[in-house]
Parts: sequence; structure tokens; C-alpha cells
Amino acid sequence: MKTQTISTVMAFALFLAGCGKKNAASTTLPSPAEDHTATPTAAELRPLQGYWEGDGSGGKCSITITGNSLDYRAGTNWFKTTFTLPAGTDPKQLNATIKDCAPPPGGSVGKVVFAIFKIVDGTLTLAEDDMSDKPPKTFSSASSHYDLKQVQPQK
Repeated sequence: MKTQTISTVMAFALFLAGCGKKNAASTTLPSPAEDHTATPTAAELRPLQGYWEGDGSGGKCSITITGNSLDYRAGTNWFKTTFTLPAGTDPKQLNATIKDCAPPPGGSVGKVVFAIFKIVDGTLTLAEDDMSDKPPKTFSSASSHYDLKQVQPQK
């Protein structure tokens, strides 16, 4: 089985920092007093909800979004995160905080992955810059891309 590295596993979004390895570009979540992003509202979250499958920097992957929780899986690697959606950004941003992951968490738990996203014609596109503490400015400039379609989860 191919080993996935920080550069091939989403920082979900998207993408998410390489579990078990220190990601120097991620940052820890600010304290509530410093956090200028709010928990997303139900209206903001609604289009993201569900089970998504597609391709990303790590190959075939899936994302499940329930509320403001995002679970990412690619092969045997997985990440459980919670996320915020900073208001007034263009493109829309998604900041995912890693809560748990496998392989073993190492220095990744508590790190924040900064991504941008859009949903066009039923495709969720997430993008992030590996080794960066801020989201990419455009989708075309991002170092990692994830394109996923919403599907019914397989049982």
C-alpha cells in the first residue's frame, strides 16, 4: 500500500495535515477571545452536508460532513475535524481543526488546515496550499485540490 505524506493527504479539507508528522505550516486554533470566526450557521452548512466521494491529492477519497464536523478518508488514512467558515470571504474559506486521525496523531491533533471551497453543478471543490498557514487565494494557485460528488454512502 502506498504511504501518503503531508503533501498528498489533504489538509481538508480538506485536506488535512499529515497525521503523525509535524506540520510546521498549520497553526493551533486561537482561544475563543482571539477567534474571529463563528461557528457556521445552519444555512451556511446546509449545502455542505452529506457524503462526498472523489479524487484528491491523495487519490480516491471521501468526506462526510455532519453539522460542522468533517471526516476525511483516503485509503487507511482518516481525519476527524471540526470547521469554521470565516464570514465575507471570496472564495469561501473553510478552516478545519484536526481532532483525531490515523495513522497515530503525532503533532497533527489541534492543528488548523486552511482551505477554500466551492460547490458548482453538484461538485464540491476544496483547495489548500500544503505547508501554509493561510488559504490559497485562488483555486488555480492551490497546491492541493479535491473534487467530490455527493453520493449516498455505501453500507
